[in-house]
Amino acid sequence: MENAPPPAEELRLIDRELAQLDARRALLLARRGWLLQTIRAAAAAPADPARTARPDAETSPPSAQNVLLTLGGILLAVAAIAFTLVSWGHLGIGGRALVLGAVTVTALATPALLLRRGLVSTAESVAALGLLLTVLDAYALHRVAFPGTHPGTYAAVASGVLAALWAGYGPALGTLHLPVPAAVVAAQFPLPLWALAAGSSLWVTAWATLATAALDVAIALAAKRTDVRVLGILGAVTTGGWSLLTGGRLSVSAHSPSLAEEPALLLLAAAGLALCAAWRAPASAVATAAVAGLASVAGVGGVLRAALPGEWAVPAYLLCAIVLLAAVRTGAPHGVRTGLAYASGAVHAASAIWAAPVVILTLLRPAAVLEDVWSGVPAQDAALWGTVAAPVVAATVAVVLRAAPRLLPALDLPRTTADCAALALAWSAAVAVPTALSLSYAPTLVLQLLTATAALALAVRPPRTAEATGTAGTAEAAATPGASGTPGTPPGAFAGIALACGLASGTSAAVLGLATRPATFAVLGMLVAVNVAAALLGRGLLRAVVACGAVVGTAGLVAAAAAAAGLPAHQVALALLAVPAAAALLGARLGRHPVALPVEATAAVAGLLAIVLAVPHPPTLALVLALAGVIAAGTSVRAERRPVAGYLAAVLFVAATWVRLAASGVEWPEAYTLPVTVPALAVGALRRRRDPQASSWSAYGPGLTATLVPSLFAAWGDTHWLRPLLLGVAALAVTLAGARLRLQAPLVLGGLTLALDTLHELAPYVVQVVDALPRWLPPALAGLLLLAVGATYEQRLRDARRLRDGLGRMR
Repeated sequence: MENAPPPAEELRLIDRELAQLDARRALLLARRGWLLQTIRAAAAAPADPARTARPDAETSPPSAQNVLLTLGGILLAVAAIAFTLVSWGHLGIGGRALVLGAVTVTALATPALLLRRGLVSTAESVAALGLLLTVLDAYALHRVAFPGTHPGTYAAVASGVLAALWAGYGPALGTLHLPVPAAVVAAQFPLPLWALAAGSSLWVTAWATLATAALDVAIALAAKRTDVRVLGILGAVTTGGWSLLTGGRLSVSAHSPSLAEEPALLLLAAAGLALCAAWRAPASAVATAAVAGLASVAGVGGVLRAALPGEWAVPAYLLCAIVLLAAVRTGAPHGVRTGLAYASGAVHAASAIWAAPVVILTLLRPAAVLEDVWSGVPAQDAALWGTVAAPVVAATVAVVLRAAPRLLPALDLPRTTADCAALALAWSAAVAVPTALSLSYAPTLVLQLLTATAALALAVRPPRTAEATGTAGTAEAAATPGASGTPGTPPGAFAGIALACGLASGTSAAVLGLATRPATFAVLGMLVAVNVAAALLGRGLLRAVVACGAVVGTAGLVAAAAAAAGLPAHQVALALLAVPAAAALLGARLGRHPVALPVEATAAVAGLLAIVLAVPHPPTLALVLALAGVIAAGTSVRAERRPVAGYLAAVLFVAATWVRLAASGVEWPEAYTLPVTVPALAVGALRRRRDPQASSWSAYGPGLTATLVPSLFAAWGDTHWLRPLLLGVAALAVTLAGARLRLQAPLVLGGLTLALDTLHELAPYVVQVVDALPRWLPPALAGLLLLAVGATYEQRLRDARRLRDGLGRMR
C-alpha cells in the first residue's frame, strides 16, 4: 500500500532537494576553480635554486658603497686634523703646512680623475676630504705666515676666500654636489666676523648680518639646485632675523627720535630686502611681505614713539599700520598685498589686545561695591598709565575694520566679520572711557547704561549687510526675506555680539548701582524697561535672553524694595516669591510660546533663592516652601508643565510639612501627617479607578511620603522601641500591599522605610557583635563574600535583571 503525500507537500519536498543539489554543485565548482588556478600558478613559476638557496641581501651595493666611502672619508679627515693640530714626527708647523698643502692639492685634483672613470661617489668623498683640508691649510697658513694677525679678522678673510674657492671648484669639475653648498655655508661668516673683530657696535654688526642676508637672498633667487636654494633661504632667515631682532631692540630702547633713526634705517632696509624677495618669489610672497610690513611699522613707529609721550606708543604703531594698508590698493602682486595686509592686521590685533585690560578693569571695578551694599558712592581710583589712549586705540581699530571691506576690497575681508569685530571694539572703547578719564560715579553709571542700551538696540536691529546670516544657518537666512537684520530673522553673529556686549555693560551697571539706594532702583528699573522693550521687538533666541534678563532685573527690584522697607532676609524671601508667581501667570498667558519656558525657569531660580534666604528661619522656610508648592501646583494645571510641576509641587508640600513639624517641636508627627495621608491615599485610589493607566507614584506617592518620611526621621532619633516597631509594621504592610497589588510606589517606599528602620534597630547589636569578633574575621568574611559573588556573578546579574523587569511592569 502506497502512502503518497499530497501534491502540494510533494512539490515542496522536490523543491527543497533541488535547492540542496544546486548549493552542493556551486560549492564543488568553486573548489574546482581554485584547484585549477593553483596548478597553473605552479606551472608558470619556474624554480630558481640559486634564489631559494641564498637569502635576500640586507643592503644594496650602492648603499654599502656609500657607507664605506663615508667611513673612509671620516677616518682620513680625523687623521688630517690630528696631523695638523698635534704633530707628526720631528716636523714643525711649517713642515706640516707644506706636507698638508701637497696632500690638499692631490685631494682636490683626484676627483677629476675619478669622475673620468665614472666613480662619482668616490669623487664626492675625496672632494669632501679636500674641502676639509683647505680649512686646515688656512689654519696652518695663519700659524706660519700671519701669526700676528687678529684671529677674527683672519677668520673673516679666510672664510671669504674659502667660500670663493669652493664656489669655483664645484662648477669647474661639473658633477660634484658638495662644494657649492659648502661655499654657501662659508659665505655666512666673513661680514659678521669682520664686524666682531673690528670691535664695532651692535648696530654695525646688525648691518653686516643684513648684508649677509642680502647675499643669501640673491643666492636663493639665482640658484637652480634645490639644496643650494634651501641653504640660501635658511641663511637669509637666520641672519636677517637676527638683524630684525637687533633693530627692534634698539628701536624700542631709544629714548629720543635721533637715537631711533639708526634702528629705523636698519629696519626699513630689512623691509626693503624682504619686499624684493617677496616680489621675486611668489611662492613665499605672503610670509616675506608680512615680515617686510612688520619691519617697516616697527621702524617708523619707533621714531614716532620716541617723539610722543609713553602712553601714546601703541597709537603711534597703529597709525603706521593704517598707512601700510594703503599699499593694498597698489598694483603689487597679490601675494605681496596679502602679506602687507596681514602685517597691518597683526598690528591692529595687538593694539586691540593692548586696550583689553582697561576694558576688563572697568567692567570688574564695580565688584568692590558688593562688599558693602548701599554704603555710598565709591572712591574713584587714579587713571592707570596708558588708559587714556586705550579707548582711542579701540575706536580707531573699530573704524578701520568697519571701513576696510568697502575701501579695500582686495583684502577679501567678509563684511559681516568686520562689522562684528568693529562692534566689539567700539563697545570696548565706550566701556574704557570712564577708567581712562577717571570719571566720577554718576557719569560712569550713565555711560554704562547708555552703552548697554545702545548694544541691545543694535542686537534687536542689526545693520543690513549682504553677508549677514542668522544663527540658524545660511539656508534659513536665505529663505527668510530680509534676513540681514529685519524682524523675523534669528540673531546672527552681529546680533549675538551686540547682545553679549549689552549684557556685560548692563551687569556692570547693575552692580555699580548697588552703591546707593536711589541708584539701585533707577538702574534696575531702566534695565528692566530696556530688556522688556528688547523682548517685545526682538525675535528668536534674542527675545528669550532679554526676557530672562528682565526677570532677573525684576527680582532685583523686588529684593531691593523689601530690603529698603527694613525687612529681614527671611521675609525678603517671601517677597521674592512674587517673581515666580508672576512668571507662572505670564507663562499661562503665553502658553507654548518659546519665551515662556526660559522666563519660568529663570523665575524658578528666584524661587530657589527665596528658599535659601529663608533657611535660617524654619517657620518662614515652611511657609516659603508651601507657597512655592502652591505656585508649582498652579503651574501643573497646564498640560505642557504637568510632568515636572506636578512632582515639584508634591515635593515642596511634603518638605513644607516636614519643616513645619520640625520647627514646631512636634514629637509625634503622625498626628499631623496621618490626617493628610488618609485622604491623599483615598484620592489616589479614586484616580486609579477612573484612570487605570495613572502611575502609582502620582496616585499614592505623595500620601505615603507625607507620613513615612517624617516618621522615619523621628524613629532614628527615638530611643524607645514603640515608634520603630509601629513604623516597621506599617512599612511591612505597605510593602506587602504593593507586592500584592503590583504597585511600584508602595513597594519601593515601604521596602526602603522597612530596611532603614530595621537597620536603625539592629545597628547597636551589629556593633556589639563586631567588637566581639576577632580582628581577622571581618576581612575573611569579606573575602568569602567576594568569592561567592564572583562565582555566581552571572546568576546575580540575571536575578537583578528579573527584579528590574518586575518593577518595570508595575504601575
